[in-house]
Amino acid sequence: MYARWIAWAGALGAAALAGYVGLARVAGAGDRVGEGWASRTVYACDQRKAVIVEGVRADEKLPPAKAQQVADLLTDLMRYCTEEITATIGMNEAITIEANGRVFHDYVPGGPLPIVKASFGEPTPREEQIWKAELDRMVAEGDRLFHSDEIGTNGLACAMCHPNASNTHPESYPKFQTQLKKVALLRDMVNWCILNPLEGQELAENDARMKALEAYILANRTGVAIQVGKH
Repeated sequence: MYARWIAWAGALGAAALAGYVGLARVAGAGDRVGEGWASRTVYACDQRKAVIVEGVRADEKLPPAKAQQVADLLTDLMRYCTEEITATIGMNEAITIEANGRVFHDYVPGGPLPIVKASFGEPTPREEQIWKAELDRMVAEGDRLFHSDEIGTNGLACAMCHPNASNTHPESYPKFQTQLKKVALLRDMVNWCILNPLEGQELAENDARMKALEAYILANRTGVAIQVGKH
């Protein structure tokens, strides 16, 4: 009798454990199962804002309408760009906000929160000086490369055909480039010129030299209207 009881208890425990493991596997990371439903968390690009969607599993794709609601809510919360904020869209569609250790119920997107709005888009004079200095540094490097023969092998430089970047027309890209026989971006044409007239090696898109060249060319075309596809 005692042996049968031990066997029964063991089987019951194994079944319970299997059920628990199965539940954990179904729930997945980011799910909440204590209340009998799941949730999925979506983060904004700054990783400081998060929206918890109740009733959706962590491995489940949000329906289009819900995804748009989440995107709109994240965008709304980005008004407070330096704050860490978590919003929860409940099963009843009510929105709860947690910020600065406080909880706000029935939040309406676009409404006020007792948070001091950061000066996003209103930089200080010092910030503007730093940003301008960094941009000027990149443009100056692009200017140097544009007038140098170091990115080619035959002694030619970009400026020999395009003085002061005056004939590169970056405002017309993207467009179908007949030489490339495909739709091209400005960087594609820069590489075409490096490979052909300059007989050099093409630059990767994330190459600092490519970024500098693009910065210089675009800086010299400031004020020219963009007409995509213009030839």
